[in-house]
Amino acid sequence: MGKDEKKGTLVLDNFNSTANLASNPGFQSTLSLGSKEVINEKAYNPFEHRNVEHPNSTIGSLVHLLKSSLGSGILAMPAAFKNAGLAFGAIGTMVVGFICTHCVYMLVKTSQEVCVDAKKPSMGFAETCGAAFEFGPKRLRPWANFARTFTDYALTCTYLAALCVYIVFIAENFKEVLDEYMPNYKLSVETYCALTLVPLVLICQIRNLKWLVPFSALANILLVVCFAITMYYIFSDLPNPGDKEMVASPTQWPLFMSTVIFAMEGIGVVMPVENEMAKPQQFLGCPGVLNVAMTIVISLYGIVGFFGFIKYGDEVRGSVTLNLPQDEVLAQSAKILMALAILFTYSLQFYVPMEMIWRQIHTKIAVRYHNITQITIRTAAVVGSVALAAAFPDLELFISLCGAIFLSTLGLLTPAIVDTVHNWDRGLGFCYWKLWKNIFIGFISLVALFAGSYVSISNMVEKFGTVKVLEASNATVALLNGTAV
Repeated sequence: MGKDEKKGTLVLDNFNSTANLASNPGFQSTLSLGSKEVINEKAYNPFEHRNVEHPNSTIGSLVHLLKSSLGSGILAMPAAFKNAGLAFGAIGTMVVGFICTHCVYMLVKTSQEVCVDAKKPSMGFAETCGAAFEFGPKRLRPWANFARTFTDYALTCTYLAALCVYIVFIAENFKEVLDEYMPNYKLSVETYCALTLVPLVLICQIRNLKWLVPFSALANILLVVCFAITMYYIFSDLPNPGDKEMVASPTQWPLFMSTVIFAMEGIGVVMPVENEMAKPQQFLGCPGVLNVAMTIVISLYGIVGFFGFIKYGDEVRGSVTLNLPQDEVLAQSAKILMALAILFTYSLQFYVPMEMIWRQIHTKIAVRYHNITQITIRTAAVVGSVALAAAFPDLELFISLCGAIFLSTLGLLTPAIVDTVHNWDRGLGFCYWKLWKNIFIGFISLVALFAGSYVSISNMVEKFGTVKVLEASNATVALLNGTAV
């Protein structure tokens, strides 16, 4: 890994939701691409040129991938099953999990191969997308910079959207507990969203990643304890599954698909994990780090979703912790631990889009104003995310909308396009099977994008009203435009 790229590397050492999709904070693009027609006397081996100061072992890489995929998103799986039914949900989780795993495989495989063409030891997500076009068909090479920039901004938008989901997580879990102890002063979820503003603004002023490590470590511990308590309640006195819906209405399937994609998709984190491996050739293949990690992830997500839906049925909420008894101390502790874990995770996830934003604007601002500008932008971004979360604080709909818009595009459509472009001149297989396979993945991503967004927004309009949804949409556009200037 090059010197500049090493400085921009962020290893996600936490159990966050897979809304957390990238770990390269700056989305640095140091790629300098040469001509495709250069003739090499010896094939370039990127693995031999990687100079990682503290490489991860194969087991360590597996742990990192698991910790990045198993988080708060798993608690949304019972709600996903509510929109699919027991039978369709179980089968659908395996299918979506397989597609997500294959998309990760395509991205990593493409990255390793374009590293040979570009003579680079490793590349990030955005660099890989740009290099695939640069070394692809000649007509598409001018699109290389657009592909790289699009991926940068898509990752940034994904993080900003995920931060809004985090705020709703925090607000709803605190509300569940405090309403029990203050029955005469029950505040709205919107009020609890607003109350998170001060602590989030303060914690997001931390700019050194080193000082965020303790918060991440504490969040890991809290999430593990919360997950254990939640599993205890789910498997206690399970009802008969026979009275649960096996296959839900097809109109609800887009919500299932977008929720599962949101919870499971971790396309952005795999490149830093693979780039930091001591033996990167063991990331792919069978069994391989990727296959082992995703098998565990898909199994756990399916189990939690299946039994969580059996336990709570149609009453299950966006986070299954919200279904735990309000009047029991153990259940209350799980909700508080969940809220605190997400609160401590927020700053680490905020680090990623802030690095990209700052990289874009810092050269346009005088050095003496850097500090005040950082404070202003960080505060404005947090205020914007809190305002957007308070606009429609429905956790289930918010998760499905984010999964439909951002993660279906970044996690499914982008790898399919990149793989097709990369293999266009190299061969698309017998009867162009790679092309047809990628077209199918692209179709699935577009269904999740348009159908998932339509159903989510329709339900939001039904619940909150047209005016409020339009105001929230305008706030979203203003937030993204303002932070990307």
